[in-house]
Amino acid sequence: MTMVRSLVFVLWLYLSMAVFAVGLSPALLLPYRQAMWVIRGWARFCLWGLRWIAGVRVEFRGLEHRPAGAALLAGKHQSMLDVIAPFAVLPDNCFIMKKELLPLPFFGWFAWKTGMIAVDRSAHSKALKDMVKQARARFAEGRQILIFPEGTRAPVGAPADYKPGIAALYRDLEMPVIPMALNTGVHWPKHGFSRYPGTIVFEFLPAIPPGLKRGEFMREMETRIEAATNALIAEGL
Repeated sequence: MTMVRSLVFVLWLYLSMAVFAVGLSPALLLPYRQAMWVIRGWARFCLWGLRWIAGVRVEFRGLEHRPAGAALLAGKHQSMLDVIAPFAVLPDNCFIMKKELLPLPFFGWFAWKTGMIAVDRSAHSKALKDMVKQARARFAEGRQILIFPEGTRAPVGAPADYKPGIAALYRDLEMPVIPMALNTGVHWPKHGFSRYPGTIVFEFLPAIPPGLKRGEFMREMETRIEAATNALIAEGL
């Protein structure tokens, strides 16, 4: 039954993506907030389908730590859902993505319209400078920037591998960092189409204050995210 429900959900997910992107594409001609409305609406629709088709509930914890204005968030990354779900609860979210995705029809167009931060990873130091430059612009607009410091999705239980890009943003933007823990990989794995019933939790943690030295900041961030993520997985939801 899980396999059948998973397959139905995956088909429904991509069909809904096409319907929202194509059917509401005129929003691309309007101010970016209208395009954000399309993304936010689809994210909530996705969570609705995940619950009622695949039997996977999504719960948000630590909402008292959720930012209202300009903010920098650093999240664990286990699943495609990590990119989708935050749009349902953050007021003006943008995330850091691979520049190669921008030319994709509709997905890339909406990402460009809504000011997602696209980075050419092959450019190395230039990519880092460009990321910081774009982040400053998004901060000036009062937006919440979500970065996944590991750079790519990792299976549950894989060793942590946090990259230094987040440290550059932390230093140059002189802002607190709000860590985000999750257990998405338990129910929505990195590979395959299986979605396992249960409860996915996204947990916003207390902010790490600005001003820490790079090494101290990286250790604190990794310790907080990994400990909270492991605790969520251990709950066996």
